[in-house]
Amino acid sequence: MPTVDERIGDCDGLRIRYLAAGEPGDPPVVLLHGGSLDSARLSWKRAIPAFAGDFRVVAPDWPGYGGSDPPDAPVTTGYYRCVLGRLLDALELESANLVGVSMGGGVALGFALDDPSRVERLVLVDSYGLGGAVPGGPVGYVAGRLGLTGLAFSLLRRSRRATALALRSAVAGTPDDELVSEVYDEVRRRGQSAWIAFQRNEVGPRRLRTNYVDRLPDLPVPTLLIHGENDPLVPVSWAVRAGTLIPNAEVRVLPNCGHWPPREKPEAFAELVRAFL
Repeated sequence: MPTVDERIGDCDGLRIRYLAAGEPGDPPVVLLHGGSLDSARLSWKRAIPAFAGDFRVVAPDWPGYGGSDPPDAPVTTGYYRCVLGRLLDALELESANLVGVSMGGGVALGFALDDPSRVERLVLVDSYGLGGAVPGGPVGYVAGRLGLTGLAFSLLRRSRRATALALRSAVAGTPDDELVSEVYDEVRRRGQSAWIAFQRNEVGPRRLRTNYVDRLPDLPVPTLLIHGENDPLVPVSWAVRAGTLIPNAEVRVLPNCGHWPPREKPEAFAELVRAFL
């Protein structure tokens, strides 16, 4: 079993905790987790050992998540893109393979569009940034503005059962006890101010702030899109459409899978990514 270390990167005064595995000379793979209930360890717990034999693996906690510092600027996709560049610089990585899930996918995609020379290959997993419609429509926008998201997280911290119910809105089927326990522990360890700020900055009354559809034909990086067939948050049709727009793209849809393939289908997910990289 590969050794996974916890380390701290100093990104111009911003402390970023990241999980590290593999050898320094191996091709680098940076795993970028999503928002809301997520962290590096939650999303990539099973993927890191699967990749560490052949790659240098780095899985950071975004600012405001896990063991990293709070954000030091307004929280948007653009802010996290800048943080990613700062982290690569701190690790002295001129380029890397990027694998991002949900919010992390949107960050990775934007980074690859803005600075493709720093991205060897790109894997987008149930990714943000592939469409503009607001999840939940106007109701979702109003709920975020009224602070209902913060209230929901407060309830999750008090009840493991509430956490399990919340996960059912993201994954296909019933989440296993291990995942529920890990998410419940993560929710109780920290607040959700970074996610709430991200939603308020990114979700408009009718459209999402980050939508890269018009720029996808200009993406020069080889790209793999992995999507859960039953994702209730990001339509699988967005990934299929992106696959027709990106010049060098593959699309793989995982059956009986929701929004979190690295945890719902870890073996199939790792096999697809390893083959692509």
